[in-house]
Amino acid sequence: MVSSPQNTGKHVMAPMEVSVEAGNAGEASWLDDDGRPRRTGTFWTASAHIITAVIGSGVLSLAWAIAQLGWVAGPAVMLLFAIVIYYTSTLLAECYRTGDPTTGKRNYTYMDAVRANLGGAKVTFCGIIQYTNLVGVAIGYTIASSISMRAIRRADCFHENGHADPCRSSSNPYMILFGAVQILFSQIPDFDQIWWLSIVAAVMSFTYSGIGLSLGIAQTISNGGIQGSLTGISIGDGVSSTQKVWRSLQAFGDIAFAYSFSNILIEIQDTIKAPPPSEKKVMKSATRLSVATTTVFYMLCGCMGYASFGDAAPDNLLTGFGFYEPFWLLDVANVAIVVHLVGAYQVFCQPIFAFVERWASRRWPDSAFISRELRVGPFALSVFRMTWRSAFVCLTTIIAMLLPFFGNVVGLLGAISFWPLTVYFPVEMYITQRSVPRGSARWISLKTLSAACLIVSIAAAAGSIADVIDALKVYRPFSG
Repeated sequence: MVSSPQNTGKHVMAPMEVSVEAGNAGEASWLDDDGRPRRTGTFWTASAHIITAVIGSGVLSLAWAIAQLGWVAGPAVMLLFAIVIYYTSTLLAECYRTGDPTTGKRNYTYMDAVRANLGGAKVTFCGIIQYTNLVGVAIGYTIASSISMRAIRRADCFHENGHADPCRSSSNPYMILFGAVQILFSQIPDFDQIWWLSIVAAVMSFTYSGIGLSLGIAQTISNGGIQGSLTGISIGDGVSSTQKVWRSLQAFGDIAFAYSFSNILIEIQDTIKAPPPSEKKVMKSATRLSVATTTVFYMLCGCMGYASFGDAAPDNLLTGFGFYEPFWLLDVANVAIVVHLVGAYQVFCQPIFAFVERWASRRWPDSAFISRELRVGPFALSVFRMTWRSAFVCLTTIIAMLLPFFGNVVGLLGAISFWPLTVYFPVEMYITQRSVPRGSARWISLKTLSAACLIVSIAAAAGSIADVIDALKVYRPFSG
């Protein structure tokens, strides 16, 4: 945090948000129009944050998702989600400022935007959904990282002992290791200081996606043709008609999760230096590039994974061991996944950290326990930050150890958060901010989109919950 000069001449620590507050000397050259340190984010850093958030572990489940839906519905659903998410993201980008789109009051967080445009109980509803989702993402990424770390060990074991060796190991030590790394990186105070981590994570995401794509192409060539069918996995051979329905619905949730980033869009937009051009223009451009790039990758990785394995596509393409060789390339891909998830975890958790620290600073403004800190490079060390952020990481790690179901968790998170955060609030805020006339063609179109996405979200959640219940029937906690 940055100390801010007051009339007394003393330096008082300001409340922490995703962007750090810095007094009210608004005309200083190093301050923005709101009196905060001048933002330095660009089109490229915003794109890196989005790609880090979007091309995550969800890409690895897309082959399984397409296997449930088939060659017709699978790619079509993926493209439809991309269009909807890009469109609603442009609506959300319009809500960064309230009033004048260039000089209006800034909304620093998603909740601030909801408070400024909608108010009332909707703010509470937004906060519960947003922060529950962010906690869920942290848990999901902890699970995914441990699966990749364990896959490295198993790949080496299969190479040395043959595929008949079960090469069993527990994922718990890997979750603990991932948690320890996150405790260290969680001491970086906010988005402005993790731009380099996002860029590294974005490079890693392209690395493992590219390896998965290459292995899929090689496997398809080796098979002598494309696997799969127009309608997806067939009923029979251990799959009942009920399971077919539930799994198809869960596939919607997996795809929704793979595109999830709306819950941190405003926070990313708050890092952009502007105007000119305006923050919303830069954000829309970054979103367009990021969604287009990720959609191409998703189509290639998901479709090639399904083409390689057909109905047997694993729920995690690089750790489900559809591929065994070259084992070293699998190791490289899984190392890239882990490095990416280290950065992605921080991108999604920064809004949670900022929310709690902002509340604590307002609740106890004179507490040295909260405000006193030591700067060491990108890290800002304080007793409160170290205590609370470490406790948060430990909690998400323990929950991940209790529920290590990658595919099920991914689908459920995507389903629960998709409608409210990606569609409902952006639509409602846009209608309010732009004063869209009730009953007009645009108003009806936006409301219809929201209603349709609500149905999809409910259906996907039902499918994911059914799958989680089935998994819990045979699982022993902390068994790894």
